[in-house]
Amino acid sequence: MRLRTLAAGVAIAGTVSGAAIAIFDFMSKEPVPPELAQAGSWMPQGPEAPRNVDILVTLPATAWAEDAPDLGPLPLLQAAFADRPVRAIEPPLSTWSRDIAPGETLDFLLSEAGLAAPDRAEVALALGAEYDLRRLRPGHSVTVASTVDGSPRTVSLAVEDGVRIEVVFGEQLSTQVVAPDPEIVTLAGEAVIDSSIFAALDEAGIPARFSVDLAQMLGGTVDFRRELAGGETLRLLWREAHVGEDRIGQPELAFAALEIGGSLYEIVWPDDGSGQATIYVDGEVLRVFAQPVEGARLSSVFGRRTHPVFGNVRMHTGVDFAAARGTPVQSTAPGRVSFIGWRGGYGRVVEISHGSDTMTRYAHLSAVPEDLAQGQRVAAGDVIGRVGATGTATGPNLHYEVLVDGRPTDPLSDDRLAEAAESEADDTAALSRLAEARALLDQNLGSEIAETTTERL
Repeated sequence: MRLRTLAAGVAIAGTVSGAAIAIFDFMSKEPVPPELAQAGSWMPQGPEAPRNVDILVTLPATAWAEDAPDLGPLPLLQAAFADRPVRAIEPPLSTWSRDIAPGETLDFLLSEAGLAAPDRAEVALALGAEYDLRRLRPGHSVTVASTVDGSPRTVSLAVEDGVRIEVVFGEQLSTQVVAPDPEIVTLAGEAVIDSSIFAALDEAGIPARFSVDLAQMLGGTVDFRRELAGGETLRLLWREAHVGEDRIGQPELAFAALEIGGSLYEIVWPDDGSGQATIYVDGEVLRVFAQPVEGARLSSVFGRRTHPVFGNVRMHTGVDFAAARGTPVQSTAPGRVSFIGWRGGYGRVVEISHGSDTMTRYAHLSAVPEDLAQGQRVAAGDVIGRVGATGTATGPNLHYEVLVDGRPTDPLSDDRLAEAAESEADDTAALSRLAEARALLDQNLGSEIAETTTERL
């Protein structure tokens, strides 16, 4: 009996399993009947409150999904960012810097700084576009800033007057010129002459190059070798351009006073850049004179000398002023332009007639103003050319000649130019300038003495 019951149970289970399989197969092929779908979505209801119980427990409605409010999707949390740019992190740079020594070239220094040949060539082209590299000289400096892997970032060339030319590496090379805005400082000093003006200035700590300016101004009036007895006092007022604590450029004389042989010689230089100076003797105008190259070094005087190119002894018919190429050349006295052009070994020349018998010649010029024409009137201090090395010259300089009746004469001792300039001098204005210069000298000398006394105390 039990066996029959067990067999019947197995048969019924097999029938149910077969029905289940049939139903599953049917559901996979046909849509779900509504009744079955409703049954599938059934959820248990919340329990009813118990009856006949003293304590009533009420469950919160939010405990059941069907009573929960529709809160919708929760918003995503947003990160807050400060409204400011992200600072770029600059890679560390190494700096190499050195002054140019005699005999060294820009390419040599750039190579020593570690720049590859293509970079050196690009830097030279970029710098050469802003500065004549032929003017490089000892004292100029090169600074190279590079990344840790040796790639150059900037190359700076510091030249005269505090000017710096900077090349910046990037997608393309860029170049900028940085020129400082200098402060003009007025200084004063005294020097006692025992042997020579040069030695006296040097001993007093005053720029000794001023002795050249004084020789140009007074050379035709005073014979320093014969008339200096020793013990004379030279008082000077000059201007310097400063950037911070560094002096840039060359100092320029503003006033000089020297008593010699019982006469007081005074010279006032203008501050308008014209270079036209006025010479006074005992308070009266002697003459107006303009240096041909302001502040230049007198490199060769008038007379017989060994020629620097040909090597033989021959007459030097003028004086030479060594100066950088392109330095302005000024007429030393009023006159009329008589010639502009080339004259063999003189190179490019400008000649100016001062009356019927006197002429000045300015040679080796690199350029002449476009508006300067033959027959044109010029005043003392007018720019008539630029220093160069045309013709037979060993380097940039001005060869300056004075010819009287066609014969060369010493430019530092001839009085004809003084006579030409004297007729155009305005005595009233000149005397006013002298009074102002004297007052400024006394004021600055008083300040210098006071500062010196304070330092000693």
